[in-house]
Amino acid sequence: MNLLIREVRPDDAEAIVRVFNPIIEAGDYTVFDTAFTVEAEREYITGFPERGIFHVAVRQDDQKIIGFQSMEPFATYTRAFDHVGVIGTYVDLSLRRQGIAANLFAATFDVARRKGYEKIFTFVRGDNPAALAVYQRQGFQIVGTARRQAKLNGKYVDEIMIERFL
Repeated sequence: MNLLIREVRPDDAEAIVRVFNPIIEAGDYTVFDTAFTVEAEREYITGFPERGIFHVAVRQDDQKIIGFQSMEPFATYTRAFDHVGVIGTYVDLSLRRQGIAANLFAATFDVARRKGYEKIFTFVRGDNPAALAVYQRQGFQIVGTARRQAKLNGKYVDEIMIERFL
């Protein structure tokens, strides 16, 4: 599959919601539990931090956005964490295991280094081994488990804390 990885634009909001909301609605892959509106996503994009990185994966044959990845500074209340970013990766449910995430990671890692990041951190649901495997293939290592970190539909979910040094 021929992909173009590029920076997000506000007019991508509708396409991102089309990828993201089915993932949220499935209830198995993310701790997000409420679907996003196009307007909310557009606001998120326009207010995205300057040091943040937000890429979309565009399938070249039809120009359809089929995945996205965002990384924001870990914290803004102190400069002590300026070298750390928090990442999230989402791929259309029908197009997983086709290298889309790998392409997003390559682009994000490149820009992250140029923006002064040295470490990337995130949480992965403990009951989502496929997502954990994707991150581990990109060099992320498990650093711990936050037990009963999320409560979704009355059920507790552990989150695996992972990190990767650039």
